[in-house]
Amino acid sequence: MKLWSIAGNSQKLDGGAMFGNAPRAMWERWVTVDAQNRIDLACRALLASPLNGKTVLFDSGIGTFFPLNLRERYGVVEEHHVLLESLGQAGFRHEDVDVVVLSHLHFDHVGGLLAPWAEGRAPQLLFPNATFVVGKEHWVRATHPHPRDRASFIPEIPALLEATGRLELVSGDHCAALGNTVRFHHSNGHTPGLMLAEVLGPNIVDGQAHGGVVFCADLIPGSPWVHVPITMGYDRCAELLIDEKTAFLRDMQARDVRLFFTHDARYAMASVAQDEKGRFSAGQKWEQLDAYALEA
Repeated sequence: MKLWSIAGNSQKLDGGAMFGNAPRAMWERWVTVDAQNRIDLACRALLASPLNGKTVLFDSGIGTFFPLNLRERYGVVEEHHVLLESLGQAGFRHEDVDVVVLSHLHFDHVGGLLAPWAEGRAPQLLFPNATFVVGKEHWVRATHPHPRDRASFIPEIPALLEATGRLELVSGDHCAALGNTVRFHHSNGHTPGLMLAEVLGPNIVDGQAHGGVVFCADLIPGSPWVHVPITMGYDRCAELLIDEKTAFLRDMQARDVRLFFTHDARYAMASVAQDEKGRFSAGQKWEQLDAYALEA
């Protein structure tokens, strides 16, 4: 089984929003800041094949579903659908994908499911052969959003997913489409029912899988956010997220599970490191994965 980091359309968003209550004097050491106080962000997906005999995509990035005025507002950089191009470079088409696992339904994680925006055309769903896997708790949030995050959802997405007849809602740690090859970790600090998919590693120690890769979604958007106190202004509950992240990182480090980042502008994956004071950080880093073998 091999893994690819699949670049989607990139974004520029306000650095203060991305780093919550951390002062700019701290976070500007980690990222490049433009004249509008924006930082560069990736919208990166993870592709695994064959996983449970299937080609599986984890998230789909932001895509180009926005009309031009909103594309500029939300800092979408490229005009073409980068995810489709990146899939092609890895040797795949969107029609080849058997399962799409969605960590949550915020537009920067599911917009890539849609064809590029066109004047007068309703949103069109791509990936015609895929089963779409979504957390059941988050589905409730997406279909009945709170005023705080209503603008983070694409209103048409739930109906489009349901209409395929290929939607699987997950409430436990595994899904029917992928069996025991993927374990889901659940988080509520960023949004209710955020689902973090761990591609289980090949080494079993005391009944626990070691050596896998976990899609961190917005619990840990990139390497700077591995530092436990750093959260985003977009998180619904920063203190809860910090507690969840602490337990998550302890588990991943103990089992040598690597972290896959969706929003890090430079790094796709990193190991978990911890210093003598117990502070977590990104250890060994990978800028991209190109048929990365997950082997014993």
